[in-house]
Amino acid sequence: MAESVTIARPYADAAFKLAKEGGAQGIWSQRLQRLALIAQDGDMAQVMGNPRLSAEQIAELFISLSDDSDPILANFVRTLAENRRLALLPEISRLFDLARSQEEGVQEAVVYSAFPIDDAQVAALLQQLEPRFGTRLTARVEVDASLIGGVRVTVGDQMLDASVRGKLDAMAVALNN
Repeated sequence: MAESVTIARPYADAAFKLAKEGGAQGIWSQRLQRLALIAQDGDMAQVMGNPRLSAEQIAELFISLSDDSDPILANFVRTLAENRRLALLPEISRLFDLARSQEEGVQEAVVYSAFPIDDAQVAALLQQLEPRFGTRLTARVEVDASLIGGVRVTVGDQMLDASVRGKLDAMAVALNN
C-alpha cells in the first residue's frame, strides 16, 4: 500500500490551489485543521469504517461537524469520502500548511528546551537560525524535560540539536565510525 503522504499530497495540492484562487489560505488552513481533528476522533474512525454507511452519509456528517457552510469545502469533503480518504485529513492538513509556508517564505521552527524560554530568547534564537535555514521562521516552543541543557530545533525535515544529549550522541556516532 502506498504511503499516506503519497496519497494525501494531490488532495492537499488541490485544496491549496482552491484556497489560493480565493485568497483564503488562512481560512482553508483552519478548516482543514478542524476536519483533521474530526477525522482523528476514535468514534469517527469507527463511523468511517462502517460499511453500512454510504460515502455521502459520512461526508454529510463531516460537513455538519465542521460547522462550515462553504459549498467548495463540502465538495472537497464529498470527494474525500467517495474515495475513502477522509482518514488522510491530518496528513492533508499538514501538507497544506507546508505548501502555505513555502508560498509565504515562512517556516515554523519547533524549539524544544529543557526549561521555559522567554520571548526575547526565542527572538534571539530565531534571528541566529534564519540564515542557517535560509528562510523566515516562526517559533513554537515546547518544554522537554528529557533534554539536558541546550535546545533542539526542527524546521521541516531539518534538525539542529544543540543539547548535551545531542552532542553526546554525535560524539558516539563519530567514535563508532
